[in-house]
Amino acid sequence: MAETRTVRLFKNGRNQAVRIPVEFELPGDTALMHREGNRLVIEPILKPGLLALLATLEPIDEEFPDFDEGLLPPRDVDL
Repeated sequence: MAETRTVRLFKNGRNQAVRIPVEFELPGDTALMHREGNRLVIEPILKPGLLALLATLEPIDEEFPDFDEGLLPPRDVDL
């Protein structure tokens, strides 16, 4: 069964608010809120990670230049 806890509602200006106990903290700094019948549901908006962003990009079809072209040949250096 899910963990439950009684919390107090209070007014913050013209808005009703609730303090979220530490064990129920959500990640990030934004959330979605909606009603399901009598329930009020709050869900975090998770920012996609780098892999999710890269998965949305189209592949590059061009050849990459030869970065070693024009460099001096390697040589041994005595220190």
